[in-house]
Parts: sequence; structure tokens; C-alpha cells
Amino acid sequence: MSNKTRQRESKESDKEKSEEIQEIPGMNLDTKYSAKKPILPEGTEKLHKEIEKTKKEFDRMKAAIVKKYPFVQAIGIIAPQAAKLFIEDEIGEGIPAEELGKLQKKTHLYILIPEEKFKEIPKLKKELVAEIDKLKKEVWIYLKTPVDIWEACLDSKFEIVSAIGMSYPLHDRGILEALRVAEIHKALVLQKFDKYVVSYVIAGSMVRGDTIKESDVDSFIIINDTDVKRMPRLELKERLRSMIFQYISEATALAGSKKNILNVQVYLLTDFWESVKDAHPVIFTFIRDGVPLYDRGTFLPWKALLKMGRLKPSPEAIDMFMSMGDKAVKRAKQALLDILIHDIYWSITTPSQALLMLYGLAPPTPKQTASDMKKIFVDKEKMLEKKYITILENIIQLYKDFEHEKLKEIKGVDLDKMIQDTEDYLKRLEELRKQIEKRAQEKTIEQIHRDIFNLLEAISGKKNQGEVVSAFESLVKQGKFTQNHLKILRDVITAKTEFRKGKLDSRKVDEARKNASILINDLIDYSQRSDMVSAEKGRMRLRYQKDGKTMNAEILHCNGISFLFEGGKIKKLTDKIEDSSMKEVSECVEHEKLSKSLEINPRVFELVKKELGDFEIII
Repeated sequence: MSNKTRQRESKESDKEKSEEIQEIPGMNLDTKYSAKKPILPEGTEKLHKEIEKTKKEFDRMKAAIVKKYPFVQAIGIIAPQAAKLFIEDEIGEGIPAEELGKLQKKTHLYILIPEEKFKEIPKLKKELVAEIDKLKKEVWIYLKTPVDIWEACLDSKFEIVSAIGMSYPLHDRGILEALRVAEIHKALVLQKFDKYVVSYVIAGSMVRGDTIKESDVDSFIIINDTDVKRMPRLELKERLRSMIFQYISEATALAGSKKNILNVQVYLLTDFWESVKDAHPVIFTFIRDGVPLYDRGTFLPWKALLKMGRLKPSPEAIDMFMSMGDKAVKRAKQALLDILIHDIYWSITTPSQALLMLYGLAPPTPKQTASDMKKIFVDKEKMLEKKYITILENIIQLYKDFEHEKLKEIKGVDLDKMIQDTEDYLKRLEELRKQIEKRAQEKTIEQIHRDIFNLLEAISGKKNQGEVVSAFESLVKQGKFTQNHLKILRDVITAKTEFRKGKLDSRKVDEARKNASILINDLIDYSQRSDMVSAEKGRMRLRYQKDGKTMNAEILHCNGISFLFEGGKIKKLTDKIEDSSMKEVSECVEHEKLSKSLEINPRVFELVKKELGDFEIII
């Protein structure tokens, strides 16, 4: 076989392997870039060429701004085709076309300043406008902080954020570059995977605002794997990661960045949900700190639920995190420096994060854990002794020294003390957990009791507990509720009493909670049905003639007032006819719920006849 033949076969083999890598069974992927989604927005290159022509003028403008305001983080020129988005976002929609055209012709300058300068924005903007006017340039200024960019992400203003990233950088300390690389990488990923990308999220130091020179851009990509059944999930994840990682260097090159600053993590949607369910601190931190550059309605609801405190760890997850400490201590006794530093550090910070989560907080970053433990459990709740915070701080500091290579070795006596301190700390955390769980159980019983009696009072009126129970017993005798409902009510009352006496265990609390949900749901259903009956008893349907056509209208009587619904109009009928609204109707219906009888003033029908002419009541 000739060398040429071997070379040709080798090239064909490499091509086949490359094509194989780019395909995933069960996923319909684009094999080439889509013409519909250009990587760089239309007009980007044209903008850069035009600016280069007048670069000296722009450089003078930049120099003047940076000299007077050295804290400025970035200055970018927004592409003309994106200017409309920014104008409407700043001023509002509905701008006259002529005025909009004049504004679009200006140079749109996006200036970023630190968040701590936020309150000075009105003053700074006035000064900047005066400074730029000296240069006799038609410029429109957007003076913002990085937080404004992240808020735009959270408001799903992805086009605006993309335009900021793709702006021409006159001055940049790193944030525009980072955003540009992430935006280009996102575009490459979307072109390939299109409908499978659930969310593209950035997080880390850039979003938190504690960026240093060596910081990179943490990005998280969540891929929907629910309909991929022809490949094992582990293999699928590795294949996806390999393909997505290929785009990092390409995005870096297209962005004009000199170094790779993108750190990408790829998650399958099913794995991500599992981590959320198990309350993994890394995932919670990601949801808390992350902002989406692209989202299909998945990440933002998670973030909202976390903010509302609705994403909570299960008891099993807490057990899992707490158990890490005990296992790590045993391993640390048989190793020296590297195992000790890593394992003890995580064994002490992870359970600490778990208890902060059990308390109701999102897990902090490791470096914030000690301060949060002190703030919550020492200063606020007085549940933990200060010496345990000292243990936690010492171990965190030791880990930092190890990371920065300041710690080269450790003495046996220090090793023994660290292990002993860790064991003491973990034992104390177990006690603290019981204290937190007891408080949580108390809140659970109190909340259940409060919810049930609020519903009962809404049905029977505001009374003392004994009277409310008697009224409910009457409803049971009438067949409105069952004896089981009455048993659940009495069990909840007993549970609250026993818990206050310290006689109720966690199993009984959980049982009372599960049974109470049955009663709460049925009380809500009964209340809603009662409201519907109350509203229906005061409703009359009318038929009348208008312009030779048969028309329909409706009267609603409530709380001594009558409302006429005719066409899209609402009229209030008292001694006269007045315009009304749904708000007034709703308020009237709410008061009517407490009324047992219905009274209609005959004058109402005279007013209806005056408004509609002759009419019939439809029964």
C-alpha cells in the first residue's frame, strides 16, 4: 500500500470519527452553523471599522472620562442597531418615530461604575454629560453598575445584555471581555443544541462583585436529556461536555480575548433536579448567585423559589451532609497533610452549611460560612458557644494557607488537636441540629394550628377556640364533614398542647402535618363552594331588546347594592345609576359572604327598566 493511499485512508478515518463525535443518538443536532443565528450580531464588524476611523476622538473621550473618574470599570459603544432597545428600556416605549430616529443617530455610550457609587449616579451623569459636551460629540450616556446588568438578566432582557457584551470596548477592566466571551460561547452552544438548552447561566466572582485579576467566568449549561433514551446518561454527559468544551477556544478567539477565561460546567436536567431535591450546597449556591444569559423558564423559577424559601433540604439530605463529617474524621486520622487539609475542611464546612440550610438560609460560600454561623447561631439565636466558631475559623484559615502554599507541613501535636477539635465541633453540631429541628417542629405545629383555625373562623365567624370547635361539630352532624375531619382537628389541638409540654416527638409532628393537609384542603374546598353559592343566590339573568336584537344582561345583588352587567360595562344601582368597576363588585361580594339573607330594593328594577327598557328575568 502506498503512502498516499495510507494518508487518504487516515484522513477519511479521522473525518468519520469527528462526525461520530458530533452526533448523539436520539438528539437532532445541527451539523453546521445556522444562518439564522449569526455568532456576532449583524453590524458588529461595521461598527468596529467605523470607530477605528475616528479612534483618536474616542480615545480622547475615554482618556478624559477615566482621568476624572478613575473608578470607571468599563466604557462600551453600543451598536447602532441595538440602540433602540436601550432607548426604549431607558425612556419607555411609544417614542415618536422622529425623536427615536434622532436619538438612534447619537453615539450610545455604556459606562459601568462600581456598585458602591450607585447613589452618586445622578451627579456623575450630569458631570459626564458636561465633560463630553466639551468634545462636541452627539453622545447618549447610560451610567450603570454591574448589578444593573445582572438585573436585566433576571428580567429576561437577554438581547440588551448581549448588546452590552458585544459593545465596542473603549475601556474595560475585564467585565465586558468576560461578558463577550460568555455571550459568544452561548451563541455557539445554542446553534448546535438549539431546543435542548434549558438554561445558560453565569455565576461566580464576576456576578458577586468580588472579581480579582485571576478570576475566570463560571458558566453553567443545563441540557434537557429527558427525551434521549438511546445512550447511557453518563456517556451522554461526557459526549456533551466534549462538544461544548470545543467551543470555548473558538469563543475566546472570536471575542478577541488573549486568555481562556471561561470555566464551563455541563449539567443534565435530570441530574440537576436530583441535586436540587437533595439540597446540594453547590447547586444552591449556583441558583442563588447565578444570572441567566438564556433561559426557557426553568432557572428563573428555581431562583424565585429559593428566594421565597420554598427550596428546602429533605431530612435525608441533611443526614447525608452531616454524615460526611464523621466519615472524614476517620480518614483524617490515617493521613497527613493533603488528606487532612482537604477532608477536614469539607467535613466541617459542609455540615455547617447544612445547618444554615436547615435554619432556612441558602448555603453561603465556604469563606462566608464562619461569619454566617457566628451571626445566626452565636449573636442572634444564642444557641452556639463562640469557641466552636473559633475552631471553624482556624480550619478555614489552615485550608487557605494550604491552598496558597504557605503551609508545607504540620506537626503531630497540631494534627491531633485539629482532629479532636473537629470531632468536638461535629458533636456540637449534632446537638445544634436537634435544637434547630425542635424549633422548626414548634413552628410547624403552630402554623398548622393557625391555618386550620383561620379557615374555620372564615366559615363560622371569629370566635374562641372552644366555640369554633363546637361550630365545626355542628357541620359534622349536618354531614358537611366526616368524623375523621373532627378527629384530625382534635389531634392538631392535642399536638400543639403536647408539644408545648415537651411530650411530642418528630414522628408525631410529621404525622399531624400530613393528616392536617387533608382537613385544610377540604376546608378550603368547602369555603370556596360556600362563596360560589353566596354569589349565585344574588344573581339574575335578564333578556331585553336593543335595535331589534335580543340582548342579555345580568344583575348581581350583594350587601344591599345591585350591579348591572351589560355589554362590557358595570353600573351600580342604588337610588340612581352610577358607573362601577370589578374592584367594587369584589369588595361587595366579600362582605356578602357573612350575610345569610338577600334583600332587593324594588327601586332596582325601575332603574334597570330605565337603563334597558322592557326586560325579562330568565330563571
